[in-house]
Amino acid sequence: MNQATLSPFISYPRQAAFGRVLPKNKIYDHSGANTRLKDLFVEQVEQIIWQYKLAPETINLPAKPGVPEIQVFAIQLKTPLLHLDVLRCIDGAVQFPIIFELTFEDKTQVVAAFKRPSESDRNRWVVSDYFSTQWMPTDGARVAMPLALDLGVLYEQLLQRLMPLTLRKNETLAELVTRVEDLRLKENEVQKIASKLAKEKQFNRKVEINAQLRVMRQELEKLTN
Repeated sequence: MNQATLSPFISYPRQAAFGRVLPKNKIYDHSGANTRLKDLFVEQVEQIIWQYKLAPETINLPAKPGVPEIQVFAIQLKTPLLHLDVLRCIDGAVQFPIIFELTFEDKTQVVAAFKRPSESDRNRWVVSDYFSTQWMPTDGARVAMPLALDLGVLYEQLLQRLMPLTLRKNETLAELVTRVEDLRLKENEVQKIASKLAKEKQFNRKVEINAQLRVMRQELEKLTN
């Protein structure tokens, strides 16, 4: 099965179940959340549950530098949209990689960013853009957790299932993340140029804009091939 088609909806091992409600005020305290962020939590988040703790003592996989544990947080939403600043705030408060499972009514979405310690300050974590699945039925089928020799490899496999591109030969996860982020930027640029082309009346300008669009689409192709 192609990596891109592997299900991100995982049936995590029972022995890794943590199942504790995470009070919002604890997150505020550890992240220094301002009034705007607190308002987002109140408006959009019903409850946060620390659902699973994937660690050496729970799933018998050794830790790796940057991945001492992986946490799985289940977030019950009040609205179908969650501002990503809420996830950034939680990621800032919890010093471990996190996989989020967002639930609204009877649908669930898996979301995560590539999170790693900063090279300049090992006590600070760097968070990439967020990657997510489509909304799926909450009671839908789940697959077994992928096999891995350590938590670092497990984390890579869980993240890759959320990304629209697959790893190239000899490409690292960090390089894949950068390529996906570049892809998003290029897609936005293509949309803007295409919109500009549709509105342009002058023939000469249309020719120029069309040339720009062709170059951008070639760059997109390089990122996806």
